[in-house]
Amino acid sequence: MGLAERRSVERFKNDDYPGWKSRIDAAAGFDVPIEVDWQELAVPDYADSYAEYFPQVYFQPLVDAFSAVGADDMGKDALREGVSKVVVRNTGEYFSPTGITFTDGVLTFDHKSDTNTHHVEERTKHIQEILEAGL
Repeated sequence: MGLAERRSVERFKNDDYPGWKSRIDAAAGFDVPIEVDWQELAVPDYADSYAEYFPQVYFQPLVDAFSAVGADDMGKDALREGVSKVVVRNTGEYFSPTGITFTDGVLTFDHKSDTNTHHVEERTKHIQEILEAGL
């Protein structure tokens, strides 16, 4: 990761991410433990796009899926009791929802941060479906 990528990741992590974390927590109805592998998310040559891509790929789908699942008290209780943490990463293997899994209370969101960025609804639907099936 070059200097431009490091600067852009730090800016997003410090300036934008806290707002997204608050939205995720509000949608889920509790303080969701989230581990973000920022170094993996930071792909070369896209530093100027992180502020657009990270929310589209990772954080908006989480907000939307948690909002749908937690639309009522039963859903919020299920999320609180069933989701122990969320892991956000980019191993470079996945560019579709197949890299999003929910096992033993851990929602792992593995997706390339620079690919299929506009497929927000597809990722949201998949997260919602696997959460509802697993809770």
